[in-house]
Amino acid sequence: MSTNDEPAVCIGKKGISSCTYDDLVHYFKYASSAYVPVCPRPNGKHLVTLFSNVVTDIQGFVARDDERKEVVVCLRGSLSLTDFLLDSQLVLIPFKCPGISAPSGCRVHSGFLLAWDSIVVQILAILVQQLGSHEGYSVVTVGHSLGGALSILAAACVKGNFPEVDVRNYSYGAPRVGNEAFAEWFNEEFPPGKAFRVVHGDDGAPTLIPTSLGYHHTGVEYWQLDPPNKDNVIICSADGEDATCSASVPSQGINHAHTIYLGIHVATPFCMGIRL
Repeated sequence: MSTNDEPAVCIGKKGISSCTYDDLVHYFKYASSAYVPVCPRPNGKHLVTLFSNVVTDIQGFVARDDERKEVVVCLRGSLSLTDFLLDSQLVLIPFKCPGISAPSGCRVHSGFLLAWDSIVVQILAILVQQLGSHEGYSVVTVGHSLGGALSILAAACVKGNFPEVDVRNYSYGAPRVGNEAFAEWFNEEFPPGKAFRVVHGDDGAPTLIPTSLGYHHTGVEYWQLDPPNKDNVIICSADGEDATCSASVPSQGINHAHTIYLGIHVATPFCMGIRL
């Protein structure tokens, strides 16, 4: 399980517990390692399998942490022209995922849903096997940028297919994924403490898709300021759109802040057996 010992999420607070901050760093190491073609032991843990789709160029891995008793689904961020073309498909369409039915009105980014649909069957099959062999394990979905957006869809889909399993989500630099109805439903499924949406400073990616197009962020934003430490993280409004946090900074698109989180440069490999 997570080492997060914070008893409650204190909205508007600047500063988080050491354990919460350590968790944010811990799961970002998975997200960063997803950019590496070969990662034999992601974050030093057991690599269950890689997954990919050659058409959408969506890639990632499933890892297992037998100390925390969790299965980690990690999705890679944008790295190719195909990925950026998916990012640009901004039409909102109904959220559908095998095995679940979201409430009427829940709509999500068509490109993100297309990307998730291309690997969802693989991931659900892997989880059936892993959770069947490891009773009591939780599932954590993680990712940076496009991977962060997909990790949010993944969390919703996994929870719907495995309702008895504890599911958490850690996203970093993720753009808005769906409309307000989707955000409200997601926030009910993943209340504070179950979803951690991290934004670094003036990273423009999270606000690149504007609310004027009908989009609305999910969950509590953990706004990481500099220098990176537990005292420089602000816990923002639980409805996803806090005008005093990263939304207060006009989007500059993909900028330097998007490439470094919690003091770690994106694509830094945390793969035992690979020299950093």
